[in-house]
Amino acid sequence: MTNAELLTRADALRHGRTPFVLATVVHVERPTSARPGDSALVLPDGTVEGFVGGSCAETTVQLQGLRVLRTGESVLLRITPGADTGAEGPPGPGEGLVTVANPCLSGGTLDIFLEANLPPALAYVYGHAPIARALLDVGRVLGLDARPASPAGPLPPDLDVVVIATHGRDEETVLIDAVRAGIPYIGLVASPKRGAAVLTALDLTEEQRARIHTPAGLDIGARTPAEIALSVYAQIVALRPQAARAAPPAAESTAPRILTEDVDPVCGMTVAITPDTLSLDRAGTRVYFCGPGCRHAFADDPSRYAHD
Repeated sequence: MTNAELLTRADALRHGRTPFVLATVVHVERPTSARPGDSALVLPDGTVEGFVGGSCAETTVQLQGLRVLRTGESVLLRITPGADTGAEGPPGPGEGLVTVANPCLSGGTLDIFLEANLPPALAYVYGHAPIARALLDVGRVLGLDARPASPAGPLPPDLDVVVIATHGRDEETVLIDAVRAGIPYIGLVASPKRGAAVLTALDLTEEQRARIHTPAGLDIGARTPAEIALSVYAQIVALRPQAARAAPPAAESTAPRILTEDVDPVCGMTVAITPDTLSLDRAGTRVYFCGPGCRHAFADDPSRYAHD
């Protein structure tokens, strides 16, 4: 896969709201098979597309890329063969550097920038009046993926925000569906009196009704559509930590996999366990390896690498 093809693939992933990590080699110390500018994508299922070095380097990029997908924080990864250059671990405060000692390397050192590419928060706005249009415009300025929504359309599993500004049309069904889907923020643009009447009429429990914000937005004295939209997003930002804790799970196809790790018994490297991770069965236990060299060494003499 050429770099141009890789960037085209990355654009398609962004369009499909699939999180990924772009891994780019920025510095090498020979001997290495990778060169500065080589790049790869790490996908949520652990798939690595592209080239950033041999199998051992790729295994390290895969593991660290999956960790970056969980944290959302980009890092500079240094892969070096020397065991005395620093143990694997999270970056220190303000450093943004992860150093991994990989004894399987041929002797060189790789510096690879792992850039997290996570889809922006998805917001559905219902309605066509000036307030609804302002909610779309302001949301996009704030970096959200704000989209006009249809009351008849399904709610995607990675939806973060639902704001209804339909002025009394098709509100009940959308509110009930959003609450039952566990959407982190649900707002109804209405006067206090009308909003209370809508909530009372909903076939929901009191606890479920309490999750609907109406009148939507903070009380900042908003008058114009743009000011009302600003007040709604101000409330969303203020509630963001709580909403993040209550967020529903993303679609299985796009959510970062639950990261399961094991240690290669030959070289001592930590590897991510994916369907493609090299492995062998030993006495009823699955043993995982960073690359074919370690698997061959273990297969030749398993007792050499046995541990109590």
